[in-house]
Amino acid sequence: MYSLGIDVGSVSTNLVLLDNNNNVVEKLYVRTRGKPMEAVQLVLSEIRKKYDSKQIYSAGTTGSGRMIASIQIGADIVKNEITAHAVAAIQTEKDVRTVLEIGGQDSKIIIIRDGVVTDFAMNTVCAAGTGSFLDRQAERLGIPIEEFGDHALKAAVPVRIAGRCAVFAESDMIHKQQLGYNTCDIIAGLCDALVRNYLSNVAKGKEILPKVIFQGGVAANSGIHRAFEKALNMPVIIPEHYDVMGALGAAILAREKVNRERAGTRFKGFSVSESSFKSKSFVCSGCSNQCEVVSVLENQQPVGYFGDRCGKYNQFTASATG
Repeated sequence: MYSLGIDVGSVSTNLVLLDNNNNVVEKLYVRTRGKPMEAVQLVLSEIRKKYDSKQIYSAGTTGSGRMIASIQIGADIVKNEITAHAVAAIQTEKDVRTVLEIGGQDSKIIIIRDGVVTDFAMNTVCAAGTGSFLDRQAERLGIPIEEFGDHALKAAVPVRIAGRCAVFAESDMIHKQQLGYNTCDIIAGLCDALVRNYLSNVAKGKEILPKVIFQGGVAANSGIHRAFEKALNMPVIIPEHYDVMGALGAAILAREKVNRERAGTRFKGFSVSESSFKSKSFVCSGCSNQCEVVSVLENQQPVGYFGDRCGKYNQFTASATG
């Protein structure tokens, strides 16, 4: 029996299947492209080619699109990204004390002491240092993003780049190019600048202690990895499944909840990949809060709501959230 975890982010949607020992047996990554419900259906349609719905013991969701995904699939648990990433990190390295996570549109740091999250911070305001910013710079330089970090490792003398803002960083890169600096030195300088930005903003005031784990899509960038190790003066571990740690954590938490409650899974089955899903929003006039409520429809029938503060419309998902 497998536990399923889905992480719906702004850039990517990831799915993980875990066996009874929490080993990853399948993982999928697709681009969300602003259509989270379609992305969830896509990963489910792919996984159903090899597995039957009856093999799914539990299901959990996380990420910015976790609520809508939980309604779609019938999740047993819905958890925020901090909790999911922390659980996955602890599963990977029992004595981890710091988690660095950089995704497509945001970045976060999680402080763990004795297996418990004691502090965290997120940055969702500035794009500098995120995967989308690095993608754009790689495209502008005509370098495949998969090779971007390798170019940084070839640098002789990294160029100092202003990295406190995405706009300034890009302008400074262009200026250094016009002055004739080597491309590898510029890329290495950018990696150093983005790490400085992360440490001075996201990680400001946090005590970074080993073991340190680096996860999220940007962990694949060897230039950023080296820049972190240089700035922190300590080893930074990249776990095997660095790119799907949120989904991994959601799957672990889902299994734990089903085991604890002994009620069986709420998972609807892979057939939801063939359903027609739509969402619409409305403003509730029941009180002065004027909540903007989102309604999810499956085959034109309402199957769940979220966004209300009082829980008036939250009857379909209240038992799973936490």
